[in-house]
Amino acid sequence: MTVPAADAPHVPPPAHLFRLVVPPIILPVFLSAADATVVATALPAIAATFGEVEHLSWIVIANLIASTVAAPAYGRLGDAFGRRRMMMIALGVFMAASCLCALAPTFGWLLAGRVLQGLGGGGLPTMAQALVGENVPPRQRGSYQGYLSANIVAGSTIGPVMGGFITQAWGWHSVFLAYLPIGAVALLLLARMPPGVRGTRTSGFDLVGVMLLTGFILPLLLMVSRLQRLTFAALPGLGGLLVLTAAGLAALLWQQRRASAPLLALPLMRIPDFWRSTVMGACSGASLTAMMTFLPLYLQIVAGASPAQTGLLLIPLTGAVSSGSVLTGWLISRTGRVAIFPAMGLSITAITLVALAIWAPSLSRVQLSWLLAIGGLTQGSAMLTSQIVVQAVAGPRQLGAAAASVQLARSLGSAFGAATAGAVLFGLLSAMDADTAILFSDMVRHGPAVLDGLLPAQRTLVQAEIATAFRGVFLTVACFSCTIVACAATLPMRRL
Repeated sequence: MTVPAADAPHVPPPAHLFRLVVPPIILPVFLSAADATVVATALPAIAATFGEVEHLSWIVIANLIASTVAAPAYGRLGDAFGRRRMMMIALGVFMAASCLCALAPTFGWLLAGRVLQGLGGGGLPTMAQALVGENVPPRQRGSYQGYLSANIVAGSTIGPVMGGFITQAWGWHSVFLAYLPIGAVALLLLARMPPGVRGTRTSGFDLVGVMLLTGFILPLLLMVSRLQRLTFAALPGLGGLLVLTAAGLAALLWQQRRASAPLLALPLMRIPDFWRSTVMGACSGASLTAMMTFLPLYLQIVAGASPAQTGLLLIPLTGAVSSGSVLTGWLISRTGRVAIFPAMGLSITAITLVALAIWAPSLSRVQLSWLLAIGGLTQGSAMLTSQIVVQAVAGPRQLGAAAASVQLARSLGSAFGAATAGAVLFGLLSAMDADTAILFSDMVRHGPAVLDGLLPAQRTLVQAEIATAFRGVFLTVACFSCTIVACAATLPMRRL
């Protein structure tokens, strides 16, 4: 499928297109990607300061809810008022919130700062994707989207190391202050970008849509977080959250169909290219998040790796995902083909995951690490392809809405993927041995050192049972990959 001339970017690509586009958007996206993992490593130090251990997870959850809700809002505002302008506003909100977090005298103040930080950070990846679509011709977007995808993986990977070092050296307040110089440089670079195109300004902002989206997202994320440790005692609470989620979704869809300036781009979801690409983005987020959440546990508990060794063993996987994203983007730019890369690539990823489900316990740490890297090399093709396709379908006037749809799907998919993998893992452990399931929960909270108190024979049995349960996790992620293959194989748009 060839993109019509009307869908080409209004800003002609200058000779220095790479220098003009990439540096201004790379830094904000890096901040957004690194934020969750950076702050996660600082949580113990925050708990030591405020003592709110039972509410500590809300530092992450509140930020996630705010950023998820903010993504479609920025997409619509960017289409109406200019994407560069909204990117600068989002970055300014993020930096101001970082100052509030660093100066927080109470836990409540810090929590409020994290919500505000999410409201700013949620717009950074959305506007970055839209700015690529606005400034780069369709045929060249593959390479630029590859740089963005690699940067997101790099930010998520470097985040824990950076957060741990800064927290240990200067305290958790310094984690938030470290964002400021990076954000200041990004603002200066953004100011050098062309203003870009703007759509027709809407008659009003869909505030009701934002509130209803929040009413849908909040119980949904609470529900999926509890799914990771599913028990019979938790079923009534999960049922209540499910009812609230369904009611919130129904109210949101009803209101969006009647709003004069709706928050969500529902008409685009009727286009097969668009909804298939959105599903690909959701499954891509689910796959990568599930693997990065539970692989460290597997490597430490089953393979016996130390935390430092675990970090080293994950480098081939994260490096392969980043490299694969850049390579896929380059191939799309050179050939114009889009559907073939996730269709073939995620087939390879699914095969490696099935191989892990069968042979992982018998593999050495190095063999396991490099088998993961083979699957990771092709895993990054799905998210990149989905962004390119939705931008081509949406056209220049709705680039923000298109990018926001994929970003929202990725965020929800990430939460669902981690919850599903966790439910499978804990469910299989509970079915095999309830004591092992309880012990594994303790290991998640306190680390694999819990195993040190067991007798050698009991420890071997526990490790074997956990290794067996992890087969279900690998097969679950393989199902996400197969869903991507099915969507890519039936994608009407075969090439740009």
